[in-house]
Amino acid sequence: MHFQNSFKRFIFISTILCSGFCVFEFYAFADYIKGIDNLFRDDKMGTNELKEALIFLCKGELWRMAVLWTPSLIISYLHLFSQSLFLRKSKFYDRSSPSLPTTSSNPAIASIRKPICIITGATSGLGAAAAFALAKEGYYIVLAGRSLHSLSKIVSDIQEQIDDACVKAFEVDLSSYKSILSFTRSLQQWLLDSDMHCSVQVLINNAGILATSYRITAERCDQMMSTNYLGPFCLTKLLLPLLEQSPIPSRVVNVTSFTHRNVSSMEVTGETISGKYFSKLSSYPFAHVYEYSKLCLLLLTYELHRRVGLVEKSQNVSVIAVDPGVVKTNIMREIPSCLSWLAFSILKLLGLLQSPEVGVRSVLDAVHAPPNLKKKFFATCFLVKFG
Repeated sequence: MHFQNSFKRFIFISTILCSGFCVFEFYAFADYIKGIDNLFRDDKMGTNELKEALIFLCKGELWRMAVLWTPSLIISYLHLFSQSLFLRKSKFYDRSSPSLPTTSSNPAIASIRKPICIITGATSGLGAAAAFALAKEGYYIVLAGRSLHSLSKIVSDIQEQIDDACVKAFEVDLSSYKSILSFTRSLQQWLLDSDMHCSVQVLINNAGILATSYRITAERCDQMMSTNYLGPFCLTKLLLPLLEQSPIPSRVVNVTSFTHRNVSSMEVTGETISGKYFSKLSSYPFAHVYEYSKLCLLLLTYELHRRVGLVEKSQNVSVIAVDPGVVKTNIMREIPSCLSWLAFSILKLLGLLQSPEVGVRSVLDAVHAPPNLKKKFFATCFLVKFG
């Protein structure tokens, strides 16, 4: 009990110090911008970018990210470190080629030459890193993304770097139900035309955005809520029959975020889940919406895990959530570049910033964890590879 109280005090003190550090850094950056503004008087583009950054600094949502998200990240790592330290063990799941029986009396198992792994948001960042890693391990990678050009580039890169890599790309916009439905139909048709077993072994819901303005989809929903939660929900629902038809254990991996810890209260209504509620506010609370979307995805993971356990034909399917921590991707592309550069610099200074190749370890752990594992949440820890 004494240790628990001391550990809680340690977390509290760390949080206060980190919050103060972030506030200090952002104030210092504001002064820095004012000091160098004269250097950009003759550069219209540079001046406009600085003005945009200054305006962005006045938004409460940015300060929410600065003051709350970093302490939440540190708390996550402290929690993981305490678990791995006092349990005195860490698990390293086998990341060799997926094990398929070479001889089996079950013709369905024998028909699976390579397990199929679908990865959304696979054109860059964690998605691309996961695609490379799992292609090396012998999975048949199905890339799903919004840009055919970017998808084609990733496919070419994988095939150039990995011998005998099997990769297929499909265009899909996760903020559009029509696009998701079209993708699932195209996928099923491709499986039939390719004379492959009509099943999927792994689905990684990785796609996500951090939109700084309210944008409405064709279904009249908020784009960020659609991409981060509603899209993965619909995709998983539509692909569940293919996951259930797998003759070997299949898995859904949902990539969540530590930011869900900052949701203190949330009224679950149709308007909140669809994001329509946020259009009524004077300014778009993008940090709140991102937190909400990731919390919803985490809750979906636990509820789907509970439900598949109740249905006999779904008991072969497992569902796991993953928090990769802070990974240097282009998710902050809508935030002024100088501010995103500063944020990444601070996180790197604190030792909290990871490359996609490092951040993807938690995703790989979730993919390779045993089917009967009770643990349903994975995260990256810098000090110990904890799985």
